[in-house]
Amino acid sequence: MRVDLHIHTQASDGTWGPAQLIQQVHAAGVGLFAVADHDSIDNVAATEALVRGSGLRYLRAVEVSTTLNGSLYHMLAYGIDHTDPALCQLVRTNQQMLHDCNRDSLCLLQGEGLPIDLAAYDVYENDPERGGWAGLNFLIDNGLCADVQDYFDGLFAGRKLPFPMFPAPAEVVAVITGAGGVPILAHPGSRWLPITDEVLEAFHRAGVRGLECYTSYHDAVQTRRFVEWCQRHDALITGGSDCHGAFAPDRHVGQPPVTLADLRLDELADVIVT
Repeated sequence: MRVDLHIHTQASDGTWGPAQLIQQVHAAGVGLFAVADHDSIDNVAATEALVRGSGLRYLRAVEVSTTLNGSLYHMLAYGIDHTDPALCQLVRTNQQMLHDCNRDSLCLLQGEGLPIDLAAYDVYENDPERGGWAGLNFLIDNGLCADVQDYFDGLFAGRKLPFPMFPAPAEVVAVITGAGGVPILAHPGSRWLPITDEVLEAFHRAGVRGLECYTSYHDAVQTRRFVEWCQRHDALITGGSDCHGAFAPDRHVGQPPVTLADLRLDELADVIVT
């Protein structure tokens, strides 16, 4: 069975709603998938309702922001009770920090002389069908960057993005496990994450149960490194595309090709929704 356990919807920075996402999953020949939006569980239940009786299999999930040694990381939480009060509070708090970071980023650019009207931003209505986030789309609409790559590699090349200090990994793990979920470190080989063996060990000590080994960010050497790490640590192995629909056109549902046999899901196999 083909698997993709990392797909985004309009609830964070993807371009698809639940119905369109399920169409894309069917078209890609994926049998088991997860919606894992950034610090948002808004589309978990809606997607599950469409899955039931459709022939697809589904894991409830969310991608939670966390900070370690001043750097931003993403932790995937699978098999969650999305109604758990502590989890709901955690993602609401993280969402607010991300919202504040949008404005802080614009203030930084304005302070360096870019023609940014903060009053216009304060009344800006972001269209979720575009994907991305409000600050990015505001800059695009005002001709100050072309797309998300230009945002990071152009506007913020040489500038430090004012990311908030999110909760520490141990705190995030405690909330995830309290909500019945399993914490997995997302795309540990992506280019913006300083993943050393020491960082992996720090997440392991914090209670992370496994790694997202198969992902569009990893080449074969990186994938092998992380699979071997999981094998040495008796850890879970997951995989996903990190697809955002049209917002990230180089990432596609079901890519890289991963099957259930490639993964180690352990108790997560018991909470798959059909």
